[in-house]
Amino acid sequence: MLPQRPSFLPMSSSPRDAATPVVSAFYDRFPYPGDPLQDGPPPGYNWRWCVDSAMAAALGSLSAAPPSSGTRTWRILDAGCGTGVSTDYLCHLNPGSTVLAVDISAGTLEVARERTRRSGAAQQVQELRIEQRSLIDLEDEGEFDYINSVGVLHHLREPEQGLRALARQLRPGGVLHLFLYADGGRWEIHRSQRALALLAVGTGGEGLRLGRQLLRELPETNRLRRHHEQRWALDTAADANFADMYLHPQETSYDLDRLLRFVEQADLSFAGFSNPQVWDPARLLQGELLERARALPQRQQWALVEALDPDISHFEFFLTKGVVEPSEWSEEELLALGGQRNRCLWGWPSTSLMGPDLEPLTIAAAELELLQAFEAAPAGTPLRALAIPMTNDERLRLARPLIAGRLLLPVRL
Repeated sequence: MLPQRPSFLPMSSSPRDAATPVVSAFYDRFPYPGDPLQDGPPPGYNWRWCVDSAMAAALGSLSAAPPSSGTRTWRILDAGCGTGVSTDYLCHLNPGSTVLAVDISAGTLEVARERTRRSGAAQQVQELRIEQRSLIDLEDEGEFDYINSVGVLHHLREPEQGLRALARQLRPGGVLHLFLYADGGRWEIHRSQRALALLAVGTGGEGLRLGRQLLRELPETNRLRRHHEQRWALDTAADANFADMYLHPQETSYDLDRLLRFVEQADLSFAGFSNPQVWDPARLLQGELLERARALPQRQQWALVEALDPDISHFEFFLTKGVVEPSEWSEEELLALGGQRNRCLWGWPSTSLMGPDLEPLTIAAAELELLQAFEAAPAGTPLRALAIPMTNDERLRLARPLIAGRLLLPVRL
């Protein structure tokens, strides 16, 4: 594969979102996120940026890989790539794909280009383009299999316009991954923002100095100071991260009801949270209360979790065109499926692993054998035909928890 040089195009002088020049200038001053640059691939993985894993999570299964190569390649859009942290992972976790990364800030894109150059990201993909463009103005690019837009739409003056634009770029059967601010867990942040605005500290270096001073000099018992020190001090150690949290000139946040209405206005379907464990009532309840929670419709379960956990500071979730029905495989359907090991596992092959969310896992020797059998089998081999000495009942018993735990990705044959 020939290495591709990332391209860079200047942004149109008349972006359609009126907030764009203000936000662009802010990020030129504070390129975000402020993650350090390094030589070589980015550390670890994020399964949400491995398109095979994300597609399986959102859609319930993967389509079969092309028989010519046995490997899926994707057309990926990183809409609002910032300093290129997500772009870097998208390249390294999806070899052979094509990646377009856009952002409105020239300053952040300089960092993104340097990050991906040092990491060798372009050598992993068929094409990498890094361009200064608004995500609203991409009609000429056609449709994408996977769109990643993390922490972006809530900084538009009209986020609804941005989501509708991304919906136009998403192919049928594709997946859009979003991250948006949640009201509940940003109570203290919003008040700190309002205080700094009333003090007219600005959104530049002076605002950064005075913002840090404010949260350092408030009384030790003050809720805003305590919340910052206990929860956000590490995340905002980099100046760009502090500025993004407390000084940003344009920001919107949502509660669950507003979020789902936001999705519906773009004629998209909610395909699940990409951090589903956060939205499981079992994280907060037990016994009779958990039983009552489990009896609620899914949307009301989410509303219950939102009500019970005021620390939820963001929503991260998948969207699709058209409704995705839950995958409840019958025995015959499951035996007819192929399978693919999730590539976001640390320590493979072993019975002791770090799972998709970097959680420690121990799997049985028979589960390891099943995963290895899928890896060794020709593409298109169904569960029932794997060359392992197991009955169909044993295969089913092992496959279901591996799929539920996202170690095994189901493949439609």
